Amino acid sequence: MPRSLPALRLLGAAAFGLILAPAAPAYADSGSIADTTSVGVHNAYEKSAFPHFADALDSGAGLLEIDVWTDEITGDWRVNHDLIGQSNNCAGATDPDGLREGGDGDLRACLTDIRTWHEAQPGHRPIVLKIEMKDGFHAAGGLGPAAFDTLVDETLGDAVYRPADLLGGKDTLDEAAAAGDWADRDALAGKVLIELIPGTVERQNPFDDLWTDEEYARHLRDLAEAGGIGRAAAFPAVLDAEAGDPRERYDDTGIRPWFVVFDGSAPAYAGGGIDTSWYVENNYLLVMTDAHAVAPEIDPVSPGEDEAAARVAELAGAGATTVTSDWTGLPSVLGTVLPRGTGGGAGGGAG
Repeated sequence: MPRSLPALRLLGAAAFGLILAPAAPAYADSGSIADTTSVGVHNAYEKSAFPHFADALDSGAGLLEIDVWTDEITGDWRVNHDLIGQSNNCAGATDPDGLREGGDGDLRACLTDIRTWHEAQPGHRPIVLKIEMKDGFHAAGGLGPAAFDTLVDETLGDAVYRPADLLGGKDTLDEAAAAGDWADRDALAGKVLIELIPGTVERQNPFDDLWTDEEYARHLRDLAEAGGIGRAAAFPAVLDAEAGDPRERYDDTGIRPWFVVFDGSAPAYAGGGIDTSWYVENNYLLVMTDAHAVAPEIDPVSPGEDEAAARVAELAGAGATTVTSDWTGLPSVLGTVLPRGTGGGAGGGAG
């Protein structure tokens, strides 16, 4: 269950004092992933971010993001920012010596890099792998949720912290999260949690009425009803900051309890209009993106180390479990783990 507000304030103050020292990242030595705040990197697969995906893994970041396209013509899970082509820092290495050789691989290559790095780094920090499905799943072309699960099984396998691991004996993920059943960070050493969000192209496609979030949540519910929830590899996220319970946007009420991860713009959460204590009290994971854009804005790529660290502490106090930006050159900030606070904006309480 969440810590008391006084305890969190004391821990937060102590952790903030630690991050002002540039020699090493601040690190909360206990708590679940719902009790702590880590730092992530937007579009970590791009060569402009890191020469190799192994460098992203070595950076200490608690979240790494990948953009994926489902190519119905080739049957590939392409990793690229733009619609055409495939440009990225994933080598598809099957041994550590190859992690910094080659690139431009597909999603299988990126996942293979993670597995190879994982085997060479036993007990590594928990990592959230955030995947934006740029144009959504394409189940009719063999690139749907079930095929995604199979790909993850074939590459990451037992390195994944799955929905079934949180679920335990509970009926839904919401029930398990509310009970505080997330694993402690120590128990998650060596694990990868996969977050799925709908993509920018998918959301602008007038012919697509089943986005990634809803499609994968249906997949989770159906697997649970069939007794096969152990096959599920990922957690779908409710995208975009919104006051109240943003799951109410889903007309299918049966999928709402399968969302326990939320993802949206840090300025929206920190601007005073959303009561983020609701996320803390219910032990939901809350990813706050564009941390640099919270007023007063700081540099999105190369801010001062102290100001970036202060921004992380501010958003930890506002209830984030992960804070993301493009601070690839600040390993002492990327490796930060703070106690999660209970703050939030005024108004906009959870209805």
